Amino acid sequence: MKVLIPGPLRSYTGERREVEASGATLDELLRDLDRRHPGIRFRMIDEQDSIRPHMRIFVNQEQVRGIAVALHPSDEVIIFQALSGG
Repeated sequence: MKVLIPGPLRSYTGERREVEASGATLDELLRDLDRRHPGIRFRMIDEQDSIRPHMRIFVNQEQVRGIAVALHPSDEVIIFQALSGG
C-alpha cells in the first residue's frame, strides 16, 4: 500500500515522498517499511512499540494511536513528524 513519508524521514527512502509497504497491521507495515528502508521504524516507534510523541500516523486520514491497527491493501498511510525548536 501507499505510504507518504515526511521530509525529515526521506533520507531513509532515497528522498522519495511516497513509498510502498505491506502488512495486515500497522506494525507489520512499519516492519516491512524498515526492511525496505533500514532504520526508519526506530525514528517512529520507540523501544516499547509505541508511536513516538513527536510522530503522527494516519490511516485513511484518521489518526491512529497504536500499531496494532488492522490494515487493508487499499489503505493509505500518512506519516507526519512534528518539528520543534525555538
